[in-house]
Amino acid sequence: MSLNIIALIAASVAQFVVGAVWYTFLFGNLWGKMHGFDKLPKSTQEKMMKAMPPIYAVQFVITMIMTGVLAYLMHIVPPTINPYVLAFWLWVGFIVPAQASAALFGGAEEKWVTTKIAVQAGASLLSLEVAALVLQVLS
Repeated sequence: MSLNIIALIAASVAQFVVGAVWYTFLFGNLWGKMHGFDKLPKSTQEKMMKAMPPIYAVQFVITMIMTGVLAYLMHIVPPTINPYVLAFWLWVGFIVPAQASAALFGGAEEKWVTTKIAVQAGASLLSLEVAALVLQVLS
């Protein structure tokens, strides 16, 4: 298997776009409220935003790894397996349980646990499906 680096990068960038829309326009206010960001002074919020580039860089590397694994699995499974179905089952079997555990044991306020799992799981499903689409089109 030869790795199509252009497809890998494009799929990872597409997932970042999904995340930006999801966590800004669609659920930004809710996400901020769940984490108490809405109660912070503007100066603290701005300082936190300025500290984000290294975190985004690490997240991009993690996204590239996940996308590479998805590309590899799409390559080795029989061609009769739909890549979107594959992405769905990876999401159900690995991502949702990991995100649920992180929310349950990660210190989220009890009133927000279910909502946090739903927001994160929704973003992850859409991201994986978009990655599968980009990988399928460009590979």
